Amino acid sequence: VVAVTGATGPLDLKDASGVSLPAERHVPLAMEPGDVLTVGAPERGLRSYLAVRGGFDVAPVLGSSATDTLAGVGPEPLRVGQGLAVGQRIRGAVDAAEAGMAKLETLLPHLPDSVQSDLRDADAVRRHAIVLDLVLGPRTDWFDGESLELLQQQCWQVTQQSNRVGLRLLGEKPLQRAAGFQGRELPSEGTALGALQVPANGQPVLFLADHPLTGGYPVIGCVAPHHLDLAAQLPPGVFVRFKLMAPFAEIPLEGAGA
Repeated sequence: VVAVTGATGPLDLKDASGVSLPAERHVPLAMEPGDVLTVGAPERGLRSYLAVRGGFDVAPVLGSSATDTLAGVGPEPLRVGQGLAVGQRIRGAVDAAEAGMAKLETLLPHLPDSVQSDLRDADAVRRHAIVLDLVLGPRTDWFDGESLELLQQQCWQVTQQSNRVGLRLLGEKPLQRAAGFQGRELPSEGTALGALQVPANGQPVLFLADHPLTGGYPVIGCVAPHHLDLAAQLPPGVFVRFKLMAPFAEIPLEGAGA
């Protein structure tokens, strides 16, 4: 039993004799020996996920069977033509109900090439931009007020340099540091999934699944957890806008100053 989720796109399921069988995404598919399932290129979104009942029979590293592409931790990355055995980690019956799952086709509009290619048609870019909810902080004070407004008002394009580490974004105007913070270095500190880090060039990077554990550039905000799956599906050329959910609020430490 398998299931394909994530990006939208064609599925081709054929039995051993080459006869096509019905196949849909987001539902379990029962396969027989000799059946072949082909996952086509994404039509909307970027990544497809293949789940197999019982899991894949690979040796976990630190409790995970995934590969961290940045740290080089985990099983070896897959190679073309490599086979994977099915595991025995069966946890229960398969439920075909979708449980109200939001389909990506309702979240990722189709963008014409003219919108993906440049920033000249500002109205079209803003109309098609994907909105990501954002909470400011913890290094908001490193940026001037104009940059905080620019972060929310400007559309940012996902560049070809994006990967599982993060979305590298490009805006018409870069973010500027506040007076007193220009040229300063920030000691390395912990980073989080969804953190929006701003390098010296002022073009933000949105950290995804393979983000580094620490970073030395200021984090101006964090994308809300409910929009992280959507962010991971954004292909190069798409534009995003950030919608402020809440300003940064310091969390007092217990016993501080005692």
